[in-house]
Amino acid sequence: MSISENLNKIKSSLPSHVTLVVVTKTHPVEKLMEVYNAGHFIFGENKVQEMVDKYEVLPKDIQWHLIGHLQTNKVKYIAPFVSLIHSVDSLKLLKEINKQALKNNRVINCLLQIYIANEETKFGLDYNEAEALLHSDELRQLKNIQITGLMGMATNTDNRQQIAAEFHTLGNFFKRLQTLNPQLQTLSMGMSSDYAIAIENGSNLIRVGSSIFGAR
Repeated sequence: MSISENLNKIKSSLPSHVTLVVVTKTHPVEKLMEVYNAGHFIFGENKVQEMVDKYEVLPKDIQWHLIGHLQTNKVKYIAPFVSLIHSVDSLKLLKEINKQALKNNRVINCLLQIYIANEETKFGLDYNEAEALLHSDELRQLKNIQITGLMGMATNTDNRQQIAAEFHTLGNFFKRLQTLNPQLQTLSMGMSSDYAIAIENGSNLIRVGSSIFGAR
């Protein structure tokens, strides 16, 4: 099937409350325009430089999500236009995002990345760190960022029960936090291989690339 057919097949299968981020990393502009011309405008990139390069040549009504690990020294390059940063894993990074957002007269939406996988290569806060950060006085002083939810990446495994357990725990944590923090509206969980499990466990934002573009 074509890119647009794959895209429409996935979108038509999603519950109405679930938003799709099309993961565009390593794919050329021509393929991204196929997605855009099919009526989808939410793109996710892992690397800052690749996002900036594509932003400069693609239509400006695209919403860009930074979904990969973000270094503080790279924030300034995406601060003028990024819609949502999924991968915030420290107060230091939040302070830099706030600083660069202020320079651009913006409020930048962010998700706290929670470490839920049984893998050392993944990033994120543990549950206690995330809760402490969310309720800290230091966070309240940052007026140019808004924490709008959480993000998590499950272990890269064929064990569906393990993936479901990891998503279930994060989903419950998100619901508990929401009772005290109603601004938390987004739970970003699930990629091409596991987004159905993620949705079952509360995800309302999924990040899908290979199921749309095909394997690299």
